[in-house]
Amino acid sequence: MTWKIIKLSLKSIFNNKMRSFLTMLGIIIGVMAVVILVSITKGAASGITDSISDMGSQLITASVTDSETTVSAEDVEALTSNPAIESAAPVITSSETVKKGSNTGNYSIVGITPDYFTVRDIDIQRGRQIADSDIEWNTSVCILGTEAATDLFGTWDAVNGTVIIGDSIYKVIGVLEEQGSSLAGSDDSKIFIPYSTAGRITGQKGVSSFYVKSSGEGTVNSAVNSIEAFLLQATRDEEAYTVSSQSDVLDTMDDVTDTMSLLLAGIAAISLLVGGIGIMNIMLVSVTERTREIGIRKAVGAKRKHIMLQFLCEACILSALGGLIGLVLSVCAVGYYGFAAGSPVGIDWTAGFAAIGFCILIGVVFGSYPAAKASRLQPIDALHLGV
Repeated sequence: MTWKIIKLSLKSIFNNKMRSFLTMLGIIIGVMAVVILVSITKGAASGITDSISDMGSQLITASVTDSETTVSAEDVEALTSNPAIESAAPVITSSETVKKGSNTGNYSIVGITPDYFTVRDIDIQRGRQIADSDIEWNTSVCILGTEAATDLFGTWDAVNGTVIIGDSIYKVIGVLEEQGSSLAGSDDSKIFIPYSTAGRITGQKGVSSFYVKSSGEGTVNSAVNSIEAFLLQATRDEEAYTVSSQSDVLDTMDDVTDTMSLLLAGIAAISLLVGGIGIMNIMLVSVTERTREIGIRKAVGAKRKHIMLQFLCEACILSALGGLIGLVLSVCAVGYYGFAAGSPVGIDWTAGFAAIGFCILIGVVFGSYPAAKASRLQPIDALHLGV
């Protein structure tokens, strides 16, 4: 009996192809909206998360926000005595005018120690890194990011060249590997000089920010606690510093992504509700058109539950079929978006199957009233109305 009712429902749907398609259109658009928006949001969030992960899950950033309070570079480097901390790198950042022949620009100048390359997981593609002797002797040497090297020299092959930073001449001893853009910014456009030399240029006596690398992924929290204790002792004020790890950023990103996905899915789900109203409207019209058919079926012995089940089945099939079509079109649309954007975007199948399930629920909810109305018709009344 159930299979017969399904066949009757499919026959009724395909006998009115255009009307059935227009009825499903609201569901199709709703499913596409849900799946495409959630998939693109997840894809974008995944890209950002990968960018953060590439920076290293063991990386910790600390800053002293109180301008009147600083800590010494020696105290920062002494943090490595803690088993949870592998290395620490104080930095001094300033902005200076840099010249090379006729090329002039304003660049971010970063004073670093040799540990900076270990902490930030940065490599040199040409030349050498800044050494301890450069720190000790306040040497006028620098390392260029690839973008800075290209702007000033017209090529990445800038080793042994010279640039003028401020009023002093600096020898280029190295060029960084290209990093590209990331959430935390890129070092490609920066110029790195010895920490002690940067202190001499800026007149800065202490450290206002530094990077720390924990000894392992499992010791990040312990390292953060140690850094916070160190800064609290140095500043005597919990509001005078900030400490953040990549794990904190990733957790925040996950929360934001989940919230955005739910918000977008909720907005898009409104289209599914509108589609459900369209299904109920068409099913009510169908009941009116098929009163004679209902009367004949009841006259030959069809029970009320059979009539109700047939119309409810039609509503569910329309809704589910529209959902499947919408899911297929979503796969095509997301694939085309990934191709056009130059970065593959995967379908969020969880959202897709949830949308299909919601479509079936909509079919049941919005098809119940027309089905109940059809089942309540009396045979004699149905035959009379259908004449």
